[in-house]
Amino acid sequence: MKIEEIMSTNITSVDLYERLVVVRQLFIKHKFHHLMVTNDKGELVGVISERDYLKATNSNIELPTANDKDLAMLNKRVHQVISKELVAIKQFTSFNEAIKIFHDTKVSCLPIINSNNKPVGIITWRDIINWLYSKTRVPRV
Repeated sequence: MKIEEIMSTNITSVDLYERLVVVRQLFIKHKFHHLMVTNDKGELVGVISERDYLKATNSNIELPTANDKDLAMLNKRVHQVISKELVAIKQFTSFNEAIKIFHDTKVSCLPIINSNNKPVGIITWRDIINWLYSKTRVPRV
């Protein structure tokens, strides 16, 4: 089994210095849970998850009662909220190795990078569960 068979190549990147207001718009527009964070050379430096975004902002932002302090949280920059420890895998990493990394690190996604450290895909634990489900479904007779 190759990781390329189940990884998603539909990724969206955001610059390290972008503001969280842009992250919010991308999460709403694309309805996914992870954005690749890149530097000015397009190299992967981190991932911002929907959970990271929600921790960094206030739940009042979506309410009509949001005040200036709540809205100011959207001016934070991506580098202020991402984890400093990037967990990623190289393109052509084996499926078994990816599973081991998921298990050992407890991350919810693994960005996939090429030899130039540029993001080329992503795999989430949901992708693995969906793949497993497709392999275990028994057709009805």
